[in-house]
Amino acid sequence: MERVTGIRWYAALRSGFPILTWLPRYNLTWLKMDLIAGLTVGLTAVPQALAYAEVAGLPVQYGLYSAFMGGFIYCVFGTSKDITLGPTAIMSLLCAEYIGGDPVFAVVLTLLCGIIQAGMALLRLGFLLDFISHPVIKGFTCAAAVTIGFGQLKNILGLKEIPQQFFLQVYYTFHKIPEARCVLRVGDVILGLCCLFFLVTLTLMKNSLGSSEDEAPLLVRSARRLLWSLATIRNALVVVVATGVAYSAEVTGHHCFSLTGKTAQGLPPFKAPPISETVANGTVITFSDIVKDLGGGLAVIPLMGVLESIAIAKAFSSKNNYRIDANQELFAIGLTNIMGSFVSAYPVTGSFGRTAVNSQTGVCSPAGGIVTGVIVLLSLAFLMPLFFYIPKASLAAVIICAVSPMIDFRVPVQLWRVKRLDLLPFLVTFGVSFWEVQYGIVGGVVVSGFMLLYVVARPKVKVSDHGVLLLELDSGLNFPVTEHLSRLVYKHALHVSPPRCLLLDCAHVSSIDFTVVHELTELLKQFELRGVSMIFTGLKPSVLKVLLSADLPGFRHTDRVDQALQLLTSINH
Repeated sequence: MERVTGIRWYAALRSGFPILTWLPRYNLTWLKMDLIAGLTVGLTAVPQALAYAEVAGLPVQYGLYSAFMGGFIYCVFGTSKDITLGPTAIMSLLCAEYIGGDPVFAVVLTLLCGIIQAGMALLRLGFLLDFISHPVIKGFTCAAAVTIGFGQLKNILGLKEIPQQFFLQVYYTFHKIPEARCVLRVGDVILGLCCLFFLVTLTLMKNSLGSSEDEAPLLVRSARRLLWSLATIRNALVVVVATGVAYSAEVTGHHCFSLTGKTAQGLPPFKAPPISETVANGTVITFSDIVKDLGGGLAVIPLMGVLESIAIAKAFSSKNNYRIDANQELFAIGLTNIMGSFVSAYPVTGSFGRTAVNSQTGVCSPAGGIVTGVIVLLSLAFLMPLFFYIPKASLAAVIICAVSPMIDFRVPVQLWRVKRLDLLPFLVTFGVSFWEVQYGIVGGVVVSGFMLLYVVARPKVKVSDHGVLLLELDSGLNFPVTEHLSRLVYKHALHVSPPRCLLLDCAHVSSIDFTVVHELTELLKQFELRGVSMIFTGLKPSVLKVLLSADLPGFRHTDRVDQALQLLTSINH
């Protein structure tokens, strides 16, 4: 008995701490692969983190503050070997909508997001994510990619004072394009376009090398592997080269580029998240005021963060043949955000691009995230003075190349082919997201919800005549269906002359509720008053139990349709 209890306790411990499932099997081969993968992802994460902080409207160091905690927390609590947590384009865009460039608001948002996500995990509320349909997700990601990508044109062109709202952004970007002709702006344009060219070239090179055959000689394979590795860390290469060019120009007295500028140096202090803020004029913004200002972001950002991360984890677990625990993933993300708020991070989630790099470089366990976290910490400790010289145009190029794959033109075509009505939530989400991102998501979810409710309230009912009337239901009988079912019964059986007997085939009905039972009671009374019968057939045991307990007047049922038809035929005669 004690041994069984011990096994149960250990199983529960492994469920709460997934590190215990792989750590006993850890070996030197895994260590080697995790070091390579973690280093590669780290060299990708640093420039992306700097760039995504720009999207969120925060100083660039906050991107790095957000990029290291996930590696340490997820190693202990995560269930996917491939996924990497950190700042992403979509989360940065969502945060920008609510924090207004204020780091204090960002940190409070991180803390509250983490608490909400961890609370959802403890209460097993992950099923709520199932109500966000795939067309809504695709509509949102496509619109977000367009918004983020276009928003970086101002840095490529070196334009200033461009509003954040998308439609105003489009107008003022084209309105101020003539400004790009001045000497300072020309430098940004040339550098930005060069960075874009090299990033696209390296991406195409990586894709072509990845699909090449391994039948070549060893020397050729080694060269391809080296080129593939260089193409994988293309973001870091481009930012380093662009920074070198900008530094050379600055020290020779040529101010040709818009630079990132002064950044805070060193590691972020580990301290409790702020619960209030004092602005320049001495006004104190209390915690409750911050929460009110964050408003709908406290619902949208936690849900979208979890949705994005779990979708990525499921995709790579399927590809690499292992299983994840969605509820444990929810808890890991929540705890990462809670702990991240102690180092001034803004909300994070799983990154598809960095997870793909992690998987392709052969990571064997979540320990690769620790190596990535160390790379980010080393950057914060020693490289922050150099970040002053990073051109904004190079970071903009990194962002544009990172979000461009999110624009998938195949989605509308696939939706049209599979189910045209699913284009509606996709288009609503896509269109409204250009106005306000959160309204786009809410609008898409509402439209999808109405479509789902309509299917529930108006299930397909096949009406046929076999001497007696036969109604075949294809789904559960729940309260929204009652009016529809009653209308059909009255139309085809009770309001005809003479009234007809009815056979109700419930073979596909797996659930029933009180409202339906009440309506069936009224229908059976109407059949009895008119001297005809209604017989049920194909009832599942659970449904039959409910109907028998309701003590319906004149209730009769058979197991098979043919038996019911014979019974009704004999009643008619």
